[in-house]
Amino acid sequence: MGFTLSVKGKENIYLDESMIQSVHVELCTPSDSMAKSTIVSATLFITGRLTSDATMIESDEPLKLFKWAQIPAQSADAYSDVTVKVISAGQTFRTINFPNTFVIDYGERYNDHAGIGEFSLVLRQKVDKIDKITADGGQ
Repeated sequence: MGFTLSVKGKENIYLDESMIQSVHVELCTPSDSMAKSTIVSATLFITGRLTSDATMIESDEPLKLFKWAQIPAQSADAYSDVTVKVISAGQTFRTINFPNTFVIDYGERYNDHAGIGEFSLVLRQKVDKIDKITADGGQ
């Protein structure tokens, strides 16, 4: 199984199957809800590899994520259109789109093993745009 991440915003970002290690999608209501709640959060948790190659192309994409995470909340550039594709056996199993997403957390961990390290990214859909999230399968 593989994953791709596409971010359309102030700067376009694309991470392919060789970069993304895992994706976790969560739609959450408060655990104390006794009925369907209007308080819902939609969160993407993404982990990936930090690599370096001769052209430095792959290593530039996580750097763009790092810079996106630094944009202050007051800026409209803090929000981007994010699409994650889950790919299995060469076919797209699921396409998930969060059109008004902001960075909750971004982290990088470095090591002395093969490659350079890994990154983690936590994204959340703007609360008043939860109904704009789309998920499609089998494309």
